[in-house]
Amino acid sequence: MNLLRKILFPFAILYGLITSIRNFLFDKGILKSYTFDLPIIAVGNLSVGGTGKTPQIEYLIRLLSDKYKIATLSRGYKRQSEGFILADSTSNAKILGDEPFQFYQKFKNIQVAVDANRKNGIEQLLSQSEKPEIILLDDAFQHRKVKAGFYILLTSYGDLYTDDFMLPTGNLRESKSGAQRANVIIVTKCPSDLSLDEQNKIRIKLNLNINQELYFTFIDYDDFIYSENQTIKVSEIQTVDKLLLAGIAKPEPFFAYLQKTNDVCLTFPDHHHFTEKDILDIKNKSQNKIVITTEKDFVRLKGSIPSEQLFYLPIKSSFLSGPETSGENFDKNIINYVGTSTRNR
Repeated sequence: MNLLRKILFPFAILYGLITSIRNFLFDKGILKSYTFDLPIIAVGNLSVGGTGKTPQIEYLIRLLSDKYKIATLSRGYKRQSEGFILADSTSNAKILGDEPFQFYQKFKNIQVAVDANRKNGIEQLLSQSEKPEIILLDDAFQHRKVKAGFYILLTSYGDLYTDDFMLPTGNLRESKSGAQRANVIIVTKCPSDLSLDEQNKIRIKLNLNINQELYFTFIDYDDFIYSENQTIKVSEIQTVDKLLLAGIAKPEPFFAYLQKTNDVCLTFPDHHHFTEKDILDIKNKSQNKIVITTEKDFVRLKGSIPSEQLFYLPIKSSFLSGPETSGENFDKNIINYVGTSTRNR
C-alpha cells in the first residue's frame, strides 16, 4: 500500500460506510430492486477490474447459447455513446465499448446490448421482437436496482477480496460482506497446477456460507494467434521479433506467455482509447515486427495498424479439477438454475 493510499484511509472508511448503508437499504427493501420473469445471471467482483469477467461471460455464452437465446448486457465502459444500444452491423468499439463489441464479433447467435441503467436495458431487450431467454449481466454485482436470479463473484488468485480494503486505500468497491450475495465464487487466474491443499487453504480464508459453491479457474491461452486474414501457431512465432501490446488491467501473464529476449512490450491503461500519437508510436516501434495484442485491444486497433501486421491472442477461462469444483459441476449448477427458472416462469 503506497503512502497516498494510506493518507486516504479516512475516505476509505467513509466510502465503506456509504456503500454499507446503500446495501442495507436494498436488503431491507427500502430501496427497490426489480426482478424479471426470465433467468438473469450476473457476473462481477468486489474489487476494481482485472478479475477476468470477459472470459467468464464468454464461458457462459458457450455453455448456454446452443440451447437458449442469449443476450449480454454491459454498461459499455468508456464507450463514446449514451443510453441503450443494441449491437448491429453499424456498431464498433467506440459505440459499444471494447468488451461488448468483442462479444458481438465473436458470437453471431446472441444479442449484445449496452446500458448503464441495467433495469432499462433489460426492459429494452424484452421489448424486442426477438426476446432473449437468458440475460447475462456483465460487471453488475453492485447494480442492486436489478435483482439477478444467480450471482457469480470473481476474485483473483493472489489478490483475494479478503486481503483487500475499501477504495481509495484498497481496491474494493464495497465491503467484503457483499460476497454473501453470491451463489458461486470463482477464484480466477490461478496457476494451472494449483494443488488441492492450496485450494482448501483459500476456501478456509474465504469462509463461504453453506449455500455457496467455490471454483478455481486459470487463464488458458490459445495455441494460435489471429489476424483478420491469417492464423499462425504460437510455436511458429517464438523466435520471431514481436511487439507485444496490452491495454488490460494486469498484462504480465499475457507478456510472459509470448515474450522472448528481443521482443518489445508496450503497456497502456485498461480500456485505453488509442490516439493518433499512440498509433504512430506503435508503428515506429513495430517496424519489421508483427504486433500481437489482446483480443480486447484488437477490436480497438483494427483498421489503425496494417492487417497483415496486427494479430491477437485469444484466451478462455478453464476450470481446475477437484472433487466438487470441476467445470462439469459448475456447468450443472448453471444449467440447473436456468432449467428450474425457466420451468417456473
